[in-house]
Parts: sequence; C-alpha cells; structure tokens
Amino acid sequence: MRRVKWLDEGVRLRVESDDDLWVLAQLCRPGSMVGMLSHRRDSTTGTREGGRARSAERKPMWVLLDAMETAFQPFTDNLRVHGTIKEAKIDIGSHHTHVIGVGDDIEISREGGLPAADLSLLKESLAAGRRAKAGLLVIESDEVLIFEISAHGFRDVSQFTMRGGGKRQGDSTSVRRGFFERVAKEARLVFPDTMPLVLCGPGMSREQFEAQLRALGAQNSIINAATSIGGRSAANEVLAEGLADALLGEHALVQQIRAIEEGLKRIPTGGAVTYGMDSVANAAQQGAVEALVIVASMLRSGDDALRVGWEDIVAQVEASRGSVIQASTDHDAGQQLVGLGGAIALLRWKVE
Repeated sequence: MRRVKWLDEGVRLRVESDDDLWVLAQLCRPGSMVGMLSHRRDSTTGTREGGRARSAERKPMWVLLDAMETAFQPFTDNLRVHGTIKEAKIDIGSHHTHVIGVGDDIEISREGGLPAADLSLLKESLAAGRRAKAGLLVIESDEVLIFEISAHGFRDVSQFTMRGGGKRQGDSTSVRRGFFERVAKEARLVFPDTMPLVLCGPGMSREQFEAQLRALGAQNSIINAATSIGGRSAANEVLAEGLADALLGEHALVQQIRAIEEGLKRIPTGGAVTYGMDSVANAAQQGAVEALVIVASMLRSGDDALRVGWEDIVAQVEASRGSVIQASTDHDAGQQLVGLGGAIALLRWKVE
C-alpha cells in the first residue's frame, strides 16, 4: 500500500497488493467516509428513441460513501464497502457499494480525523511495504498439506494423502515417488515460479519432494525446514519458531503468531503474562506491559464502552514504551487469542 497524500481528516491511498485489503477492511468501518472512482447509472440517459427504450448509461464519477458495512474474505482480491452516497454528481442519499481492488486509489476519513488505532495500523502497513506471499507445504512420506501464507493470515489450499484406503500395490518406494510426482504437479499449478516456498516436516521426505519439484522445472526460491512434528502443527511450528525467518520473518503474521505463542507458553508456568481486560488494564497502569497483542477488531468494536476501554489500555501501553500488535484472526494463533478474550499481554514483570 502506498500513501498518496494525507488529508485534513484522513488519507488517500493506493492499493498495491491483496494484503492491503485486510488493513483497509479494518479502516473502512461504519462511520468512515470512503471515496473512490466508481460508476453509477445515469437515469437521464435512459430515454426512448423511435419507440424503443434505451438503457441508462453507466458513467464514471467520484463517489464518497458514508460506510455502513464491509464484506471481505481473506485471500480474495477485493473488498466491498456498502453505504449511502454523500458526494457524487447524481444519486445523493442512494445506496452504493464500492468494490476495492489492487490498483485503486481510495480516500478514507472520519470526522475529527482517523483514530490512533487506525493511524498505527496504517503506518505499520506503509512501513512494511509489499511482502511476497509464500507457499508452505508440510511433507511427510504419505501425506502433504499445502497452505498459502500472506502478511496477515494463512489458509488451507489442499491436502493429499495415501493414508487409509487399504493395501497398496507395488514397491513402496515407487508408490511414494508417484504420489510425490502427482502432488508436485498440483503444487506447480497453485504456486507460480515467482512465489517462494517453504517445505517443512519431520524426516527426509522434504528433500525427495523438493527434488521432484525441481525435476518438473520449478524455479521457486525454496527453504527446507525440519520440524519436530507433522501435520498442521508443523506449519504452526515453522511460523512460531522462526524456522523460515529468512523468507517470512518480516511478515506481520509471523510477529503476531510469535507473540501469541510466547504468551501461551507463559500461562501454564505462571510466567509474566496476563489476559482479560481488567487484568491487562491493571498491568498497563503499572507500566508492566512489554507487548500487547490484541485482535484488531476489538479496537473498532461497535460497543463503545469496550472500544474505549481498550483504546485507553493501548494508550497506557504505548506511553510506557510498550508495543501493540494488532492481530488478525485468520490463523490458528489468532483463533486462540479470541478464546482468551481477544488480547494477551507479555509483561516486563509479574503483576499480582
């Protein structure tokens, strides 16, 4: 995402990648004004000529919406913002939907200016620049799981397995070779040569699978990472333990997962960690919070008391030089964070 210019009460941005859409989905919430070049049908052009009706023309124009709701699914290529038209050449007060995608310029503003949480998330995104998506494959001798990694989440793409299904015919080595060849062909269809790949899992199957990819002509940059376990847990281990940091270390997703996992490790040992709004607020008042990880939507809740409460906590954390990480829920650790009430604080010292 690139900032075009700051406005009196907002900002004009250019969308440069699909990852930008998650950030914009947090900003384009009810109460935000969202403007972009769009199209409306001009009913004055729908006249009759020679007794035949002519359909109204769709005309390009700048449309400013008072946002009412957004629709966004991770790993899609557009963000839909629905609202009422506040400024346009025609149809003031009518409903309209902006469909925001890569390459679009948009303006986002709020009365009184963007809130601190929005500015923080925006500046973090602008500073991070564009991060390449990556493929992550968990390779075992009889199963391959394929995931796609973005800046703010990871999704399941495919699962291939030889488990179950009764007896196998022929030599096990040739069966495995055929299995890997089939999966490698599928992976080549999913991930272009420009997308880096992480191959992980226990054992030596990773090397065999990488050799099969290369034999099929794959030119991808590949990191081969050994894990202590297989399955979906191996993907989480790679992200949490920094096993592919040379490729993924700067992704916001990795920072989120690493902080959440660190907090989860401290809980059963009674370490310097706390969660729950009251407990986190108490720690923040004492200047004890080193890092606060909070679900981004908590700072944009329609419940004013909840939102303001967390905004005050964030301000106290930042005033004591603590860091605040706004997390997505589009990964396993994010869902665990939701289960803890939406926030967890890593502390400088234990607070009673």
